[in-house]
Parts: sequence; structure tokens; C-alpha cells
Amino acid sequence: MRKTNAARILDQMKLSYELKEYPVDESDLSAVAVAQKVELPVQQIYKTIVARGDKTGVIVACIQGDLELHLKGLAALSGNKKVEVVPLKEVQPLTGYIRGGVSPLGMKKSYPTFIDSAVTSQEKISISAGLRGLQIFLRPSDLIMAAKAQVGKIATEPS
Repeated sequence: MRKTNAARILDQMKLSYELKEYPVDESDLSAVAVAQKVELPVQQIYKTIVARGDKTGVIVACIQGDLELHLKGLAALSGNKKVEVVPLKEVQPLTGYIRGGVSPLGMKKSYPTFIDSAVTSQEKISISAGLRGLQIFLRPSDLIMAAKAQVGKIATEPS
């Protein structure tokens, strides 16, 4: 199994994690599909969303797989008036990762990272390892430390 930048960062910090491979279906890269393949509840799958704030520029949000990003909440937490999700075509140039394989760890540049507060109720979570078909399982506190993330209410139930 290939080591990714995200895994190398966790190794350097001596944080424990587990890598889990799963079959990729290009037509369904959803958190729900990933959850089924890695046998975790979707509430423990954290998806990474790249956004841009009117004051801060690029920021990163991690939210539970079954929730939606709350743009106003992210704006408030990140010190912006307005936040928009970046267009898909900008994700790879900004992060070095492709859709379905965006990890909050090991991006091309270090962006301010925000994780939804629901994370604190989980014992373990799963994030993309930086490749489609590879997830990292780790403790929420370790992700918060490794990503130097701020935690707050940035997700909402789908409408």
C-alpha cells in the first residue's frame, strides 16, 4: 500500500492511524459510498471541502459525510464575511489532490483548516488519505492536531 503525504505527516507526528483501501467507482465518489466500502457509519466519514473566503482566501473544511457545509457558519468561524466553495477545476491546482481524494493533510500549501464540531463526539473517523480508494482511520483529536484545525459549527443537515 502506498504511503501518501497525509500518512507521512501522521508518521512524522508519531500519531497512530490505519490505512484502508477500497474499490473506487468513478460514478459514485460520495461519502455514503465510501462509508459502505470501508464499513463505517457515514457519520464517521469526513469529507474535505475547499472554499475561498472574501478576507482569508483559500480555506479547508472537514464535515461529516452525511451533512452539508454551512457557508455562513464557516464564514463566521474563519473570520470571513462570505465564503464560497471553489469550483471543481480549481481543487487540484490548489491542493494537489483530485476530487474524491482530497485530504485535509498534506496539501500543496498549508491552508487554514476548520472541522465541524460533530467530530468531537466520534471515537474514530475516516478521511481521504489523498488518493481515491484509500482512507485514513484516526482519532478526531489527532486530525485536529495534525491539521492545526479550528473546530466549530460548520455543517448542517441536508435540506
